[in-house]
Amino acid sequence: MNSLGSITSYWWLIVVAGLAIVIGLGFGLWRTKFVKLLRAIKLENRGTQLIMNGYYENAETVLTKSLRLAEEAVGPDDVNIGPILANLAQVYHFQDKFTEAERLFKRALPILESDKNRAGNEAHPFLVLALSDIADMYREQGRVAEAEPLYQQALSVRERALGPEHPDVATSLNNLALLYDNTGKPIEAEPLYKRALAIREKGLGPEHPDVAQSLNNLAQVYRSQAKYAEAEHLYKRALGILENALGPEHPNTALVLENYADLLRKTGRGNEAEELEARAKAIRTKHAVQKPAK
Repeated sequence: MNSLGSITSYWWLIVVAGLAIVIGLGFGLWRTKFVKLLRAIKLENRGTQLIMNGYYENAETVLTKSLRLAEEAVGPDDVNIGPILANLAQVYHFQDKFTEAERLFKRALPILESDKNRAGNEAHPFLVLALSDIADMYREQGRVAEAEPLYQQALSVRERALGPEHPDVATSLNNLALLYDNTGKPIEAEPLYKRALAIREKGLGPEHPDVAQSLNNLAQVYRSQAKYAEAEHLYKRALGILENALGPEHPNTALVLENYADLLRKTGRGNEAEELEARAKAIRTKHAVQKPAK
């Protein structure tokens, strides 16, 4: 009786001890998941740096591990998974692994679309990047009908989130215009290129390399319409900006040299074209030697 009475009197101690054990186990599990998520984020950042430096195979290994840890920590559909999926899909895209890239992009998009940016914008900042990347991939594969609505969605998201004159909006305008330009629709491309150019000149300044990109793209449209005088003026301006901002031996400078040389050939100025082509070839050769292994 006394023994039973002692146990009955201290039942609350047993309950408290049990709760402490449950809470302790729960905290331990939470801590394990939290540590895994931190490791996943750290690996994601490392993978992003590897992508920027062109080391795609290494980035694939790092991001695959990051994805596995993140899924173990928060599950397959958590908002933290979206950016990792988008980055890994981009790596597959850069390695021409289109099937794997498309699968991950399609998995990432609904996760990113469902997340609301904490800063108050309408969409997750990675959403536009994912939309643009998969659209780029479709464009490269000739899947124009699938690429166009994705570029349009990316443009719409950026306009709503950032305003119609933000430089990032110019990037989306440029992407959509490039699709039209490459598919023989210069009339549709021209106003988009012009709008992108105006945004960049206003927001970045007239001597920014992105302005040179817009000038080159618009010149390409003019060249395709045999507006050679207008195109040459833009090529010259783009070339001057790039030589001053990036240097005379930058790959972007080589691209404009090649385009300008093509215009010169079309207008019967072969000798001038040869000089620009030789410069461009020397730049390409130099950078091909310096290109890192991927």
